[in-house]
Amino acid sequence: TMVEVREGVDALDRELVALLAKRFGYMRAAARIKPSRDAVRDEGRKASVIAAAVAEAESQGIPGDVVADIWERLVEGSIAYEFGEWDRIRA
Repeated sequence: TMVEVREGVDALDRELVALLAKRFGYMRAAARIKPSRDAVRDEGRKASVIAAAVAEAESQGIPGDVVADIWERLVEGSIAYEFGEWDRIRA
């Protein structure tokens, strides 16, 4: 039923947010490890992360272009968060 579908989507959204919280924990760790603020943004790494996500999406039969858009936002948000953490740790 549609109620069951929506409940499933809502449960999955909670799981996704929990996974994002874990991912942002890694961004905090990266901010602690990286020796300079300039090291926070790594365009090569960004491109490889997005390409890997697109390849995984396509292997799962979901639209790579949609995943590329989502991952662009995710990675840019992660970089902004890491900059903030880098600054906070060293303030």
